[in-house]
Amino acid sequence: MKISYDPEEDILYIVVKEGSIFDSREIDDDIRLEYDKKGDVAGLEIMNARKNIAQIFAREIAREIGTSAH
Repeated sequence: MKISYDPEEDILYIVVKEGSIFDSREIDDDIRLEYDKKGDVAGLEIMNARKNIAQIFAREIAREIGTSAH
């Protein structure tokens, strides 16, 4: 796995699997999954990364607090 960040564009890119991108699908306004020819996830692109990463972490923390409170 390789992670890169472009601070000027505020884009976080995570390479899950090296190789050519065959297809992509937007799963949220600012989040796109990229697939290889076999249909496996090859990468993840997060636009407006500063805002979106904070929201993802906040959601995960809230979920953990909710499940550990039981």
